[in-house]
Amino acid sequence: MNTTILRKSVLGIAGLAFAGGLAAGPLHHTTTDTGDARPVATTTQSSGVDAGKLIPHGVQGTQSRIHLDPEQTANVKAIIAATKKAGLDERAAVISIGTALQESKLQNLGHLGDRNDHDSLGLFQQRPSSGWGTPEQITDPEYATTAFLKGLRQVDGWQNMALTDAAQTVQVSAYPDAYAQWEQQAADLVTQHWNNS
Repeated sequence: MNTTILRKSVLGIAGLAFAGGLAAGPLHHTTTDTGDARPVATTTQSSGVDAGKLIPHGVQGTQSRIHLDPEQTANVKAIIAATKKAGLDERAAVISIGTALQESKLQNLGHLGDRNDHDSLGLFQQRPSSGWGTPEQITDPEYATTAFLKGLRQVDGWQNMALTDAAQTVQVSAYPDAYAQWEQQAADLVTQHWNNS
C-alpha cells in the first residue's frame, strides 16, 4: 500500500485531522551519551520480560541514550501504565517510549514560545490544531499515550514493523528515521519498569 494512502487511512480511522503534520519533529537536536549503550539479553531474568519480543528486528543504526531524571522516569511509568490499560503489550510500550524519547526526551513539554514547533505539546509533541485533543488533554501523559496508541492500532502490521516505521506512520514527522536511535533505550526502560508500573 502506498505510504501516503496508509497515513491518510490511519488518520481517518483514528479520527484525527491532518493539518500539515500531526506531531512535530524533534524540538531541538541534543548530544546524547551513547557510551553506556548495552545490548538487551534475549530474556531478562529479573523482570520476566522477553526482551527478544521488545526488539524483534534488532536496532537500526547508531543508538542514543540519555540519563533520565525522576520526572522522565515517572513519564516512562505513565506510558507503560497507559499501554497496559489499553490492553497492549510490551512492544507497544517500546514504540511509545521510543517515540516520546525522540519527540520530547520524555519531558511533558508545554508551549515553548519561539522554540515551539507550531502548537506541539506534551510527551509526543501532539498538536491540538491537528485533532489530538485540547492542550490540557495532550499534556496529560495517560491521555497522550492513549491517543498515540489509538493511532498505532490503526497501522496495519505495526507489531511487525521497525519502531521508526511504526512511529513515523502515526506521527508523520519531518524526521522519519530519527525514532530508530531510541529503540535500545526504550526496550531497556520497558524491561526495567514493565512489571512495576
